[in-house]
Amino acid sequence: MANKVLIAYFSRRGENYVNGNIRHLERGNTEVVAEKIKALLPDADMFRIETTYAYSDSYMECIEEAKRELREQARPEVNNAPASLDEYDTIILGYPNWWGTMPMVCYTFLESYDFADKRIIPYCTHEGSGMGSSVRFIKKICPDAIVLDGTPIHGAEAPHADREARSIAELV
Repeated sequence: MANKVLIAYFSRRGENYVNGNIRHLERGNTEVVAEKIKALLPDADMFRIETTYAYSDSYMECIEEAKRELREQARPEVNNAPASLDEYDTIILGYPNWWGTMPMVCYTFLESYDFADKRIIPYCTHEGSGMGSSVRFIKKICPDAIVLDGTPIHGAEAPHADREARSIAELV
């Protein structure tokens, strides 16, 4: 059986923190990396994890929204969630590091499916915090999955993260 791959990612466009400054990004850093991985794995499917509501365009307001969601252990609804992930053997999961972990909508995504015997290959864009505690939480949420250690990618380097994208693609 061929290894069917899904690249699922959460990424935020607009104002983002990049190398100590707030900059407007047309595409979020995690999305940029997802596209690099997709170019290396043309047969993989892609799914952009989105909430049913928009976060603030303001970076400062968005980080407060994210902090509130984390504090409340919120589970934002996933917009246009796939009915099933049964056809996939491997899920490449990308997300930014928000407050030391994944955005809460990624928790919703992971809790919505059975990942037993699937491989989860996480990668995280960050501005200095690496993977944070996200891999530990993925392993807790998906105890029957094979969860790899993950690849941290400095967000400001996302446009040039060809080596990291290649190393992720090679794990498939």
